[in-house]
Amino acid sequence: MTFATALTDRRNWTVAPAALAVDADVLTVEAHAGTDVFTNPLTGEVRDDAARALLAPPPGDWQFSARLRVGFGAPWDAGGLLLWSAPDVWAKLTFEQSPDGRPAVYSVVTRGLSDDAVGQPLDPESAWLRISRVDDGFAFHSSSDGRSWRLARQFGLGTAPDPRVGLTVQSPVGDGCVVTFDRVTLTPTRQADLFDGS
Repeated sequence: MTFATALTDRRNWTVAPAALAVDADVLTVEAHAGTDVFTNPLTGEVRDDAARALLAPPPGDWQFSARLRVGFGAPWDAGGLLLWSAPDVWAKLTFEQSPDGRPAVYSVVTRGLSDDAVGQPLDPESAWLRISRVDDGFAFHSSSDGRSWRLARQFGLGTAPDPRVGLTVQSPVGDGCVVTFDRVTLTPTRQADLFDGS
C-alpha cells in the first residue's frame, strides 16, 4: 500500500471527516461545520476538532506534497498538510480563504500556543503544498503549478517526538467545505535549497 493510498483508509483518520470518497488518485474530503485545529495565542482557547489523517513518514529527510482544490464558502475554510507530534506540538500548511474572500497560503506552528502567519494570495482554483523535512527541521512551500515553489516558512519542533504527517480539512466559522487532494506523494528525498524555487 502506498502512502497516498493509506491516507484514504478511514482507520488512519484520527479525527473523522463529514464525508470521504476516493476516485482513482483523487481524495475528496468534507470538513464538518465549525471545525478547526488552533490554539489561540491571545486567549489560549484550544480548537482540536478538525478532521485529519496521519501516518508515520520514513526516517530521515523526506518531502510530502499534494495538489488541493477547496470549495470555499466562509472565512478560514481550508484544506492542508499537517505535521502532528502531540496535541500541543504540531504544524499545518493550508490553502485557506482569507476574511476578504481571497484564498491564500496560511501556516501555523504550535508549541503550546499557535503562531499563525498569512502568506501570499493564491489562484482560487487550486494550489500545491509541500512539507519538507531537512535534518531536524521542517520547511513549508507552496506552488501554483507543482514545479516552481515558494518558501512559506522554516521551523523546528524542538525536542518533541518525531511527528506523523498527513492531511487536514477545516471550516471554523462555516457550514463545512469540500476539499479534493490529488498528486499526493511522499518521497525520501532531501530539499537541497529552501530558496531556489524548485
